Amino acid sequence: MSTSSTQSRGINKRFNSRQNGHPTRSDSYSNKRVISHNDAYLYALRVAYLAYLLQPRARRTQHVPAPAAPIQRSSTSINDLMKDFSLVRDSKSTKFPHGFMAELDKRLTGVLMGKEKRPEYSDAAVKRTFAAFFNAFSEPSFKKRMEKDRRMEDLVLIFFSNATKELSKGKQQGDDAWKLMVDRHLALFVRLVSLVLKDHDWVRDRPDLTSRLATLESKLLAHDQDLAAVPIRNGAPGGTTVEVEVPLSYDVKDMPLVQVVARIFSLRNTMVQSDINKYRSVWTEKAALQDLKTYQTLLNLNSRKTLRSDDFDLDEAYDQWKKGEIHDLSQMMLAIMQSYPEVAKSTTGSLPQFNHRTNGSDASDLQYPDRRTSNYSEGSSYVIDQPVDMTNLSSRSQSPDSSTDEDKTFTYMPSDTRGYYHFIVAQAMAYDLNGKDQQAPTPEGNGNSPPVKLLSKQSTELLNEICLRWRIPNVSRIILFLDVVRERFVDQEITLDTLDAAFNYTKDPPPDNRKYSNFMSSIQFDRSKWLLADTVLNQQILTALHVALLRDLYDVLQHCYEPKPPSVGPIVYVLEHHIYDDPGFSKTQEDLDVYRDQLYQGLQGKAHEMYRAFLQKEVPSDQNSWEFLHVIELGKMVVALAQRIQKRYRKTPEVMGVNPLTALVETILPLYAEDARDIIKRILDLANERNEEVPIEDGFQLYGELVEIRRIHGECLPNVAFAFHIEGDLAEFVWRWIRITESSIFDWVNQAIKQDNFRVRRENNEIPTEDQRHSLSVIDIFSSFNQTIDRIVQLNWDDDLQYAKFMTALAKVVGAGVARYCEVLEQTFSKEMDRLTPEQEAAKNQSTQEKWLSLAKDAWNNKEKIEPFNFFPESFVKLNNIDFAAAQLDKLEHEVNVDACAAVIQSHAPPVTQRQKKVNNYVFTIKIVEAEDLKACDVGGYSDPYVVLGDEYQKRLAKTRIIYRNLNPRWDETVDITTQGPLNVIATVWDWDAMGDHDCVGRASLKLDPSHFGDFLPREYWLDLDSQGRILLRVSMEGERDDIQFYFGKAFRTLKRTERDMTRKITDKLSAYINHCLSRRALRSLLSKGITMSSVSNYFNRNKQPQTTQPPSEAEVTNALKPLFAYFDDNFAIMNQTLTSASMVAVMTRLWKEVLVTLETLLVPPLSDKPSQQRQLSQQELDIVFKWLQYLFDFFHAVDEETGEANGVPLDVLRSPKYFDITTLNFFYFEATESLIRTSERMASATATRQQNQRNNRVSAPVATSSHAFGGAAGLVGLPSTRRSKSVMHSRNLGTMKKAKQEKWKEAQADPNDDMILRILRMRPEAERYLKDRSRQKERLAAAAAAEQIVRQSLLAGGGRMMGNLPRR
Repeated sequence: MSTSSTQSRGINKRFNSRQNGHPTRSDSYSNKRVISHNDAYLYALRVAYLAYLLQPRARRTQHVPAPAAPIQRSSTSINDLMKDFSLVRDSKSTKFPHGFMAELDKRLTGVLMGKEKRPEYSDAAVKRTFAAFFNAFSEPSFKKRMEKDRRMEDLVLIFFSNATKELSKGKQQGDDAWKLMVDRHLALFVRLVSLVLKDHDWVRDRPDLTSRLATLESKLLAHDQDLAAVPIRNGAPGGTTVEVEVPLSYDVKDMPLVQVVARIFSLRNTMVQSDINKYRSVWTEKAALQDLKTYQTLLNLNSRKTLRSDDFDLDEAYDQWKKGEIHDLSQMMLAIMQSYPEVAKSTTGSLPQFNHRTNGSDASDLQYPDRRTSNYSEGSSYVIDQPVDMTNLSSRSQSPDSSTDEDKTFTYMPSDTRGYYHFIVAQAMAYDLNGKDQQAPTPEGNGNSPPVKLLSKQSTELLNEICLRWRIPNVSRIILFLDVVRERFVDQEITLDTLDAAFNYTKDPPPDNRKYSNFMSSIQFDRSKWLLADTVLNQQILTALHVALLRDLYDVLQHCYEPKPPSVGPIVYVLEHHIYDDPGFSKTQEDLDVYRDQLYQGLQGKAHEMYRAFLQKEVPSDQNSWEFLHVIELGKMVVALAQRIQKRYRKTPEVMGVNPLTALVETILPLYAEDARDIIKRILDLANERNEEVPIEDGFQLYGELVEIRRIHGECLPNVAFAFHIEGDLAEFVWRWIRITESSIFDWVNQAIKQDNFRVRRENNEIPTEDQRHSLSVIDIFSSFNQTIDRIVQLNWDDDLQYAKFMTALAKVVGAGVARYCEVLEQTFSKEMDRLTPEQEAAKNQSTQEKWLSLAKDAWNNKEKIEPFNFFPESFVKLNNIDFAAAQLDKLEHEVNVDACAAVIQSHAPPVTQRQKKVNNYVFTIKIVEAEDLKACDVGGYSDPYVVLGDEYQKRLAKTRIIYRNLNPRWDETVDITTQGPLNVIATVWDWDAMGDHDCVGRASLKLDPSHFGDFLPREYWLDLDSQGRILLRVSMEGERDDIQFYFGKAFRTLKRTERDMTRKITDKLSAYINHCLSRRALRSLLSKGITMSSVSNYFNRNKQPQTTQPPSEAEVTNALKPLFAYFDDNFAIMNQTLTSASMVAVMTRLWKEVLVTLETLLVPPLSDKPSQQRQLSQQELDIVFKWLQYLFDFFHAVDEETGEANGVPLDVLRSPKYFDITTLNFFYFEATESLIRTSERMASATATRQQNQRNNRVSAPVATSSHAFGGAAGLVGLPSTRRSKSVMHSRNLGTMKKAKQEKWKEAQADPNDDMILRILRMRPEAERYLKDRSRQKERLAAAAAAEQIVRQSLLAGGGRMMGNLPRR
């Protein structure tokens, strides 16, 4: 039969039978009477007393005197000892050296005073002998004689003579023992002399003397080899020693284990001594031997008084146990016979030989290590390694089963060994844990000692002896020990650490030591060899401990939410490593689930108690005194508790399948959310009733705390919604913050400007960097903008729609601040730029006659040199500020993520059919393009016109720059006007005059009605002035939407227009000289070979044709521009000191445009449907103009000749559409009129076809056609052009503005038109009819395109309405 089958059979049969109540040894024990304290004490006492009887006998040494022997000297006389010195009396090498006497005197003095370090000179007799010699040695005559002869034998003889006299004093006649002392003391003197010679290095010079001294010392010590030893041993003159056995005293003080029994049973030694004396005649070694023989007989008979095969799960385990028992019994009986041989005198057969166990042990020793009997000393006779046949030692042949008195079967072994052992272990543990006699159970220095001391060394020895005498198996010892620990733990008499130490002690006990043995070994071996009683008891122990530990775990976890709770780690550790890991423990999942439910409910109840405590502490009972601070503090306590619990259980979030953090948050977070909702509502209601406002910062702080709690709520309870919408209840605080910011924004801007001196922020007169060329005001206002936005961003608002609306409102505020900043800066900039020069101030005070005389004088002196304009550095800093503001606004736009905000609002917008279509505010963009045939107001037949736009209440809305000496000016300036309804706009053209009041050139009016611009398409209006001429206005409308992109775009456009207007004001100061140098008069002057045109008479002959001359040379053409280049260089040098690189390029770009406009005006008249009086240039003049264009192109590009790097205006800016329009004039300028008309017709037909195709291909996009250029009917009714003008949405950041410019340039290149040909035809009188026909054709095409576009937009908007409420984009 295999082992596995045997094990299976045993488990199914015997273990189940155990459960079914079959009688076993353990059952019989359990039915015994209750063990009394006295019975347990007596059985423990008799075992301890037996250990005393059987312990190895102590031995002692006893001295036996020896008979006296005659003294034999080492030589017959002193003369014989000194004969080596006498043989060489005259040898110089045997004499001591000079100075020896003085050193010997010092050494002798040290011996007498006790300073000599050698121990042999410390004896009193030696000092007395040396003192007698020192007296003779100190005599002057002796010293003198010795220093003269220097013979060593004289010193030795004198010392011998004095030693003999001193040691013979008081000795009786016939006592010759003192004579050996003379030789010994003389040897000490000879040794001292040798030491003196050696210490002073005299040995090398006198080797013969050193050799003779050594020989003499050896002769003197023939009977004594140790000069430091005492001459007589044990105070006797000689003898021998023998070892005798110490008899037993039978006193308790000589019985260590008996004293242990007395201590653990709390008895006095006198009482224990009385009991020993009482039972001394019964508790004998013979009775112990009889117990062993009886036990052996019962074992062989398979009696129920010993373990049987039914007590084991496997037959193999029983057989192995029985084999080991027989071996151990033999050894124990042999040990008793060794101690008391008389016990075995009546037995026959030879006794076994006693041997100490050296290496190895049989298999039974490994499974039952207690079979190696305990040792109390190194000389123990208990260790015997061979079996002995003890069958002949039985004195009784009767079977023990026939005995009627079970208690009398054994003397030393009780009937219920397990019960008695359990009782004694409990007594020992109770005593040791109380600390009365605590010692480590393992030897000192052993790293395996448990952290908690369970049993002392003495208790361990006692239990070892009891287990040995009562034949308790090793596993039973362990299980019974654990059962005692279980009882004490369940009764809460020991701590959890003690329980853990007990389990560790049983699993890995300290190794055996020869001084004492451990009473149990490891529990970790084959459990199939356990007793069935131990298996059942082990299960009962584990079950009881499991219940107790779960109870303790529940109690400990009830404190887990406290600041300093007890740790659950030790309990969980014991459960996992000692209970659940034990294969004997069986648990049901249902019971654990019930426990988890109870534990979870308990934790929830504790969490509820914690929250109620928080609530009572932080929130007053009086509702009228509630504040947001109470909610905040309550939330902080809740969050702090949750975070503390999360950190506390970070490594082990679950305890027995229960998460304390989950139980906490599932309880307190919903409670807090509901209470916070109610408290907030009550606080806000009370504030409304009292007409008060809760501080904004309190609302912001409350929001931050609630959001954090909601985040924790979401992480821990993902499927449970928060009790209320925080953003919905607290959004009003953000709106209040925005409204306060909006009301303060103008004051911020005004204060920043007021405190700014608008100077370059340079250090130590160094050249300022780019970052130092703007002033503090723009930094301050954008710092305020950023702080305002950051305050909202830092809230981490969790509602995207509300956040986007907040950013939209803040964008409006920022746009208002930017507009205010631009307005104030532009006003101060205009004042600085429009100031009068000193000459103008002087001329202002002159009379009319003085003014004419000054003008004539300047003309006579040919004053053509114009000084640069005296720009203020502050003006350039303002321009730098505008450029810096645009960069900062672009950065702010990206940080706010404008597109994402707009997308969020758009995604939450209702469908188109459900949107509110009413727009309250409208933005009209009016571009003042040009004027024609203005009235001349100056004496020279010209005017210096500028336009002022105002409303019907005479409020100025905008003002253009001044165009000097021009009756057909072109401004191309744009202004935005915001209105909520129809508005009448009055355009007044004024003539600027430096000396006197400005003259009115003419007026015109236009009604801006939002209902006429429902299609949002631009319209052009030619308005006739009330005096003479007309003015062209291009008008478009855009609804002022509550849109973040719109607000940023409006702010960007405001900045760019301010920058453009300021740049124009700068370039206007230079445009007069540009017009002077690039005029027809300059052409005539160049063709007239240097004849100047500056005399007064030339004013009357300005229309006279120049004489035909030779064309000027390249040098002459170049020299004609040198004054202009020098003028540019002078002004650029002034600007470069203050302007940033970007602003400098912007000014140069604007000057380039002025140059192009001036050259264009020089070549062709403006676009119109009327013939022009301007004459066409000659071929020579045209060539000069194009050469000037190339020279100016190179000048503004500013390429470094050495490096080839361009430092001026970029090429893509120089090559603008207008530049290409001027360059194309060279192809058509001198072409015949008929050819030009045919070319114009082909281009017009191609444009119409292209526009029709685009309308067919694009359903919803606006058609891109050229703006119609003529007045007529289209201008009178204001028909819209099909090309959209610039939209605010195209200007919402620097990127979109740049992209819009690129698209405009591409559109101009891809859509050529015949405008330049029409402008050439205006100088051809024969083309007058074609111009009118072409004008009417453009009007019809534009009207048809506009009507079609309006219909399409109406259809897309829904409802098919042509007019009415404006659709929202």
